[in-house]
Amino acid sequence: MGLVDRRKEVRWLGGNYPASQQRVCGLMEIAVSSFRYRSKRSDEALRERLVELARKKPRFGYRRLHILLDQSGERVNHKRVFRVYREAGLAVRRKTRKRLVREGSPRPALEAANQEWAVDFAHDAMAGGRAIRVLSVVDECTRECLALEVDTSFASRRVTRVLEQIVTERGRPSAIRSDNGPEFTSRHFLAWGIERGIELVHIQPGKPQQNGYVESFHGKLRDECLNVSWFENLWDARRKVAAWQKEFNEERPHSSLGYQTPAEFARHLLPSSGSALRATPEEGALSQSANVV
Repeated sequence: MGLVDRRKEVRWLGGNYPASQQRVCGLMEIAVSSFRYRSKRSDEALRERLVELARKKPRFGYRRLHILLDQSGERVNHKRVFRVYREAGLAVRRKTRKRLVREGSPRPALEAANQEWAVDFAHDAMAGGRAIRVLSVVDECTRECLALEVDTSFASRRVTRVLEQIVTERGRPSAIRSDNGPEFTSRHFLAWGIERGIELVHIQPGKPQQNGYVESFHGKLRDECLNVSWFENLWDARRKVAAWQKEFNEERPHSSLGYQTPAEFARHLLPSSGSALRATPEEGALSQSANVV
C-alpha cells in the first residue's frame, strides 16, 4: 500500500473511530508528519495553461496536450499533467466499442513513402442540409494526408485528376488501396492505373478494416474537424477542411509515429528532400501528357 493510500485510510479511520491521530498513524505505520504534510506547490498556472490548450484543441487527450506543453518550452512531468488534467475535468469522453477478435495474417510493414496510398470518402452536410463528400488520400507509411478534396459529388475522372496532381508533386505510388465504390471500379479508373503502372488493391466487400489506415484517419477527421465545424456553404467547408489538413500534417502529434507530426516523420525518412517527394522528369512529362489528353 502506497503513502497516498495510507493517508486515505488514516482519514477514514479517524473519521469513523474515536482514536487519536497518533494512534491511527501508528496502526497504519505512517509518520504523523507525513500524514499532516501539505504541498506548497500550486498547480494553478498549469491548470490555466491546460484549459487554454484544451479550448483550442477540445478533442486532444492529456498525452497530446503534454506534447504541446513540451513544444512551447514548458517542461512538466507527464504524471503531474495527467493529475491536473483530470482534476480540471478535461478528460475526453470516448465511446468504447465491442470488438470481435479475429485471427489474420499481418500485412507487410511499409518502410518508405509512396509504397501504398489509401483512398476513401467521408460524408457530411452543410448548414442548408445539402450533403458533401470528402475525398481522402493518405500515405500509409508516413501517415501524411496528401489530399482532402471537398465537393457535393465525385466522378472517377475527378478522382484521377486529384491523384494526378499528387503524382506530379510527389511521384508515383507503387499501389493504391480502396474499396469497391463506383469511382474506384470504373473503366476509366482501372485504365488510369494500368497506364500509370500502379497496382490497384480493392478490399473485400463489407470489410473496411482491410483499409484500416484511411478508416483511422477518417475517425480523426470526423472527431476533430467535421463534428466540431459548422459549414455555411461549400467554400466554407473547403476552407476549414484545408486548414485542418495543414494542421494534421504539420502540427498534430501522431501517436503511431512516436508523437511526431507526419511531416516531421517524413523528413526523417527523407532528410535531403523533406516531406514532399519530387516526381522524376519522365513522370512529370507523362502527367502533363495525360492532362492534355
